[in-house]
Amino acid sequence: MPERYDLIVIGAGPGGYVAAIRAAQLGLSVACVDKRNALGGTCLNIGCIPSKALLDSSEQYALAKHRLDRHGIKLEGVSLDLAAMQARKEKVVKSLTDGVAYLFKKNKITPVFGTARLLGAGKVAVKKTEDGVSKEMVLTAGAVLLATGSEPTGIPALAYDGTSLVSSTEALAFEKVPQHLIVVGAGYIGLELGSVWSRLGAKVTVVEFLPRILPLADAEIAEQLQRVLAKQGLVFQLDTKVTGASTHGGQVIVNATSKGKDVLFQGDKVLVAVGRRPYTTGLGLQEIGVKVDERSGRVSVNDDFQTNVPGVYAIGDLIEGPMLAHKAQDDGVAFAERLTGKKTLVSYDLVPSVVYTWPEVASVGLTEEQVKATGREYSVGKFPFAANGRARCMDDTDGLVKIIADGPTDRVLGAHILGPRASDMIAELVAVMEFSGSAEDIARTSHAHPTLSEAVREAALAVDKRAIHI
Repeated sequence: MPERYDLIVIGAGPGGYVAAIRAAQLGLSVACVDKRNALGGTCLNIGCIPSKALLDSSEQYALAKHRLDRHGIKLEGVSLDLAAMQARKEKVVKSLTDGVAYLFKKNKITPVFGTARLLGAGKVAVKKTEDGVSKEMVLTAGAVLLATGSEPTGIPALAYDGTSLVSSTEALAFEKVPQHLIVVGAGYIGLELGSVWSRLGAKVTVVEFLPRILPLADAEIAEQLQRVLAKQGLVFQLDTKVTGASTHGGQVIVNATSKGKDVLFQGDKVLVAVGRRPYTTGLGLQEIGVKVDERSGRVSVNDDFQTNVPGVYAIGDLIEGPMLAHKAQDDGVAFAERLTGKKTLVSYDLVPSVVYTWPEVASVGLTEEQVKATGREYSVGKFPFAANGRARCMDDTDGLVKIIADGPTDRVLGAHILGPRASDMIAELVAVMEFSGSAEDIARTSHAHPTLSEAVREAALAVDKRAIHI
C-alpha cells in the first residue's frame, strides 16, 4: 500500500465514497479511510438501506395480514419470522457494501480500514488493531476530505443504554417485536422506525416536544400524514416534553410534561430519535485548528468545501445543509470536480426530502408557510390520490399532490407529495424546478395513463383551477 496519494478521504459513506470515485475518474490517486470493516458508512450499514429493507418487508407483512383480502387474495396463518426478515436486511446491506468495494477496485481506490486522525494539512494517522495488536500508519496527500457524516443526537433526560433506551442503530436490530415501543421524536427517523414495528405488531406511542409532527414539512402534508398514521395504529402525544426515564423489571417509565401536567409512559423499548449531529470525535480538528461552529458542531467551509486549514476539506453532514445522503453525494461530486479545476454547482434549495412511511412524503422547495411569510403572491394546486385511477387500482388512495407556484410568473416554488411512491415521483418536480419551470410546463407535459404521476399533472392544472378529474 502506498503512503502518498493525491487525495485521502476520511469516511466511506455516500459523500465519501462518491467523492473518492469521482476523484479517481478524474485521474487522482485516492485512499479512503473508514473505521468500519465494510464500506458505505452509516447509510448503507446502519441507516438508509437497512431501514428501507425493514420498511419494505414490514409493508409486505402488513399487506398480507390486513389488505390482500380486498384484492381477492385469501391467506390463512400469516405469521412473522423476524429472524428471517433481519437476515434478509443484512443480505441487502452486504450486497450493497460489497458493491462499493467492487467500485473501489474498479476505480483503483485504496480502502483503508481503521480510525483516522488528522496530524496536519495533508497528513493522516490511521490506527487499527490486528490480532490484538494496535498499529498506526501515516498517510500523506495533497488534499484531505472529511466525510465522516453524523450520529444520533441524544438528550440528557434519556441516556442511551443500548438495550431499553436505544438509538436508531439498535432499533434496526431488535431480536423480537417490542410490546410497546415509545418513540421520542416525530421526525422522519422516528416515524419510519415507528411504522416498521407497528406493522409487525408493537404498540407504538410517538412523543414529540413540538405541537406537530415533521416540523420542517409543509403543515398541511404533515397534518394529513399524522391522520393516516393514526389510522394505522400509531398513537401521538404532541406538545410533550420528556423529563426523565427509569427502568424497572424490563420496563421503561418515561416521565414527561404536557400543557402543564405531568404524564408518564411505560414500555419495554424507548427509541430516542430527536435528530443527528456531525460526527467529528477523534478527528483531531481542534488540534490542527479546523474551525467548527460551537453551537451546531458543523465544520466551516468556503464555496469549494475547503476549511480554514489549507488542503483540508469537508462535505456532507459535517457542513451546512440538509443531513441527507443524496446531498452528501452531490457534495462529493462537486468537491472532486472543483478540486480538479472543473466548474460545478449544487442547488441546495432543490434537494428533495423523503419520509419513507406508507404513504410516503416527498418534498422539494418551499412550504406554503415559507412562501406566505415572504408576502409574495402565490397560487396552490392540489390533487388527491383518491381521484387517481392507478391509485384506485392499487388500493392506495391516501394523500395528495400539492404544487405551489409564484403568482405573477407561475414558476414552481415548492412541491409536496403525500402518497404511494412519492419518493419516485418527486424527481419530476425537482427537474422542473432546476430549469425554473412553471406549473404550466408540467400541465402541458404528457403523462402516461393510468399512472400515479398523473396526479402531479392534475395538481399543476389545479394551480390555474382547471384540473380535469376533480
